[in-house]
Amino acid sequence: MSDSDNPYESPQAPAAPDGSAAPSGILTETMLRFLKDASPWLRFLGILGFISSGSLALVGIAFFALFPLMSGLLESVPGFDEISDVFGVLLGGVYGVYFIGFAAFSFVPAFFTYNFGKKISDYLRSNSEKDLELALRNNKSLWKFKGILYLIGIAFIPVISIITIIIAAVAALA
Repeated sequence: MSDSDNPYESPQAPAAPDGSAAPSGILTETMLRFLKDASPWLRFLGILGFISSGSLALVGIAFFALFPLMSGLLESVPGFDEISDVFGVLLGGVYGVYFIGFAAFSFVPAFFTYNFGKKISDYLRSNSEKDLELALRNNKSLWKFKGILYLIGIAFIPVISIITIIIAAVAALA
C-alpha cells in the first residue's frame, strides 16, 4: 500500500513563500454570496450596538443627575437623614461611571461590527482587495477586543472569589 492510499494521512498543501499575496479572484461565488448575505446583518447589529451604547450612556447621565436629587427623599427615612446627601451622590456617581464605562466598552465592538459589514459591502461593489483587507482587519479587531475583554473577565474571577470568601468569613464572625 502506498502513502497516497492512506486515508488517515494528513492532507498536504503546496508550500507558498511567506508574504506572498493571494491570487486575485480567490473568493468563490458561494463565498461572495455568504459575504453578501452577512453584510446587512453585520451593519444592522452594529447599528443596534450604537443604539445600545447611547442608551447606556443616557442611563449613566441620568444616574449622575437623579441620584443626588433623590437623596432628598432619603432624608425622610429614619436612619438615612444624616447620610442621605453622601449616599445619593456616591451611589449616583458609582452607577453613572459604571453605565458610561459599559457604554464605552460596548461601543467598540459595535463599531468594528458595523465597519466589517460596511467594508464587505464596499468590497462587493468595488471588488477591490483593499476593501476586503479593511473588512477582515475590522473582523480581526472585533474578535481581538472581545478576547481581551474575556481574558480580563476571567482574571477577575479569582479576585472576586477571594473577596466574596473574605466578606462571608467576616459576616459569619460578626
